[in-house]
Amino acid sequence: MQGKFDRLHSFWHTYEEKLSEMSINYINGVVSHYPKTSLAWKILLNDPFVKSQWEMADYLVVGKMGYNAHGDTHALVVAANALRILSILIRREVLPDIAKDGLGDIDDGFLIVLVSSLLHDIGNQVNRRDHNLHGGYLALPIIDKLLERIYDDPFKRGVVRAFILHSIFTHMEDERSYTVEASVVKLADGTDMSKGRSRLPYSLGNVNIHSVSAMSVDGVEIVEGEDFPIEIRVFMTNSSGVFQVEEILQRKLSAGVLEDKVKIVAKTIPEDVHKDERLVYRLIGKFGRFIHER
Repeated sequence: MQGKFDRLHSFWHTYEEKLSEMSINYINGVVSHYPKTSLAWKILLNDPFVKSQWEMADYLVVGKMGYNAHGDTHALVVAANALRILSILIRREVLPDIAKDGLGDIDDGFLIVLVSSLLHDIGNQVNRRDHNLHGGYLALPIIDKLLERIYDDPFKRGVVRAFILHSIFTHMEDERSYTVEASVVKLADGTDMSKGRSRLPYSLGNVNIHSVSAMSVDGVEIVEGEDFPIEIRVFMTNSSGVFQVEEILQRKLSAGVLEDKVKIVAKTIPEDVHKDERLVYRLIGKFGRFIHER
């Protein structure tokens, strides 16, 4: 069993490193056009305390509870996807609310989305339950310290902080997001569901509808659409992936202000195969949960 765990952890670590690198490269390209967002990115990415928050979120959620990863890689993937979504929206003349309502500019909107994405899940270090609430008070001193280095005006700092805290608190599908910024972060959070992200808990025996459906998602693409500004394409190898699409991604979309701006397209691959890839072979129920055996 230990050898199996070591092999899985090696695969998982390599996969996460690749995802992190891709996300960092994409974020670097976007923020290079926005000086305030670029400064916030450099500060947070190199802050050892912020890294400890990601690490401890993963420690509890993955190491102790058997959930999918919610540490630094998840934060980076969500941040990259959120910036991609916001960039497309702006190209289609959908502005972040801080700019649309005259409280700031587009750079402020990107900063809000970036910071919220990077910090949205640090509350998991307290508990998975109510982690969006825990995340707000844990992020507050980080946000205050960060914004003091970027904004001279204390009123502006207060405005930006409010946008970030709303985005963190409402990133779960059970909470309504009332701003474009928060809705972008919430939606991006739901797009981090490719099967490599769920392989470790699934392969170690944590088999339930969440892990099986997540393992069925082969990949996710976010592109500029035709009839809707955003098109999110979900590719599944097993139809159980519909659970991820309907119960997580669609619910996150519906609990924000972007429902008329986003189309979700989910399909099984390869399209010419008429049976699903088998994920569950034999389940054994013991000690209050089902264990997967092949």
